[in-house]
Amino acid sequence: QVQLQESGGGSVQAGGSLRLSCVSPYTIDSYCMGWFRQTPGREREGVATMAVGLVGGGSTYYADSVKGRFTISRDNAKNTLYLQMNSLKPEDTAMYYCAVRRSPWCSLRISDFGYWGQGTQVTVSS
Repeated sequence: QVQLQESGGGSVQAGGSLRLSCVSPYTIDSYCMGWFRQTPGREREGVATMAVGLVGGGSTYYADSVKGRFTISRDNAKNTLYLQMNSLKPEDTAMYYCAVRRSPWCSLRISDFGYWGQGTQVTVSS
């Protein structure tokens, strides 16, 4: 069982920044971690993912809507995944989830990820 705990959500004005964190002790050699988001009435969507470990380690993937504004990163010593979100827009408002895929081959497809956190709310006001 993979335990994921997100934090860092909150309320900001448009143009502001937030940094989300996800702690996971998952330690197989190579896997993929990422961030997804969902608003009421809409399907969950991929935001950013990152390959971790010996295979593809460090490769990142972003949704077009966040490229240039969001940055995914990981602190291996702290087993923590981050999502730095800059230039936030009201349309970024959503519940953000951390997820793990037990494979180093990353994607933004929700169906590829089998482990999920409980989510952290991000609200951006205009």
